[in-house]
Amino acid sequence: MEMIDYNGMQLMRWKSGPSTFFADPEKGARLISWNIRMSDGTYRDVIHWPENVESTPFSKIRGGNPILFPFAGRSFHKGQVGSWRDGQGIVRPMPKNGFARDSHFELISASERSFIAQLRPDAAAIEAYPFDYTFRVCYEFTDVAFRVYLTLENLGEEVLLWSAGHHFYFTLPWHEGLARKDYRYQVPAKKCYTHAPDGSLQNIIKGWEKDLSFGNADNSDRIYTRLTGDTLRFGPNGGEEDIGVRFLNDESTLSAWNSFLVWTESADSAFYCVEPWMGPPNSPEHGKGLHAVNARSSATFGVEVSLI
Repeated sequence: MEMIDYNGMQLMRWKSGPSTFFADPEKGARLISWNIRMSDGTYRDVIHWPENVESTPFSKIRGGNPILFPFAGRSFHKGQVGSWRDGQGIVRPMPKNGFARDSHFELISASERSFIAQLRPDAAAIEAYPFDYTFRVCYEFTDVAFRVYLTLENLGEEVLLWSAGHHFYFTLPWHEGLARKDYRYQVPAKKCYTHAPDGSLQNIIKGWEKDLSFGNADNSDRIYTRLTGDTLRFGPNGGEEDIGVRFLNDESTLSAWNSFLVWTESADSAFYCVEPWMGPPNSPEHGKGLHAVNARSSATFGVEVSLI
C-alpha cells in the first residue's frame, strides 16, 4: 500500500498480483478504481473512473463505488420523497442513497491488503439519522477479487433500521470493438421490479428473465429480488471473462429480499452499474429488505466482487 497522486487526488494504492486498487478512505470510504494487468501487458479497467473530473463534486462523480447508507435508493414517507419514518414514528429527512457517500470518514487502519474507515457524521447526517452508532467500511483486496464489509454497531438502546448497498460502476464494454449488446447478465431472482414515482415497487411484465442483455435499454434501472442464489454474473455473451457480484453469508443481513439493481446513465455511458443492496429501495416504508440492529449489538453486510 502506498500514497500516490492520481489525477490531482491523493489516493491510496494497493497492488495484489495483477490487480491494482485505488481508494480514498476519507472521502466516503470510496473505492476509486480497479484494473487488471493482462498477460499481453495491457490493462483492463474493471471498476470505472472517468477522466477530467476536477470540476465535478466528488460525490457526483460517476465512478468507483459510492457507499449507500443507511438506505439505498430513494426514501419516501406517504409519497413524499426524501423522507423516512423511523422506528419511533418520527419522520426525518433522508437524501437519495443516504448520506455516507457525501460524508467524511476517518481512516482507522490500513495494511498491505486492506483498510477500515469509520463514518464521522456531520450535521446533515445527524438530522437524518440521529442515533448512537458507529458505521465502518472494510475493504479486503486479493489478486482477482475484493471483499467489502459494511458494519453498523448500535451503541444505544433504540433499535436501528437500515438497508444499505453499493453502487459499483463497472467498465462496460471492456473489449475494443464490442458494444453493450455483446454482454449479458445472469441473476438468480424470482421477481423483477421498477421503482414507481410514489416509492412503491412496480412489477415488471412476465418474461423479463428471457432478455438479460445490457444492450436492451429497458433493462436499466431494474430491481431483481426474491433471490434464489447469492451471485449475479455478467460478461460477454460467449460466457468468458465473467465478473461475479456475490452476497456473503451473514445471517444478520442475508435474506430473500436482498436485491441486485442494474442501472446506467445513458446509452453512451462508459459504464454499467451492478449494485448489491440489502433490500429494494424505500425499504423503511414498504418493509421489504428492511433490517434491524438491536440495542448493543452489530450487523455486517458483506459483498465480494471477483473475476470468475
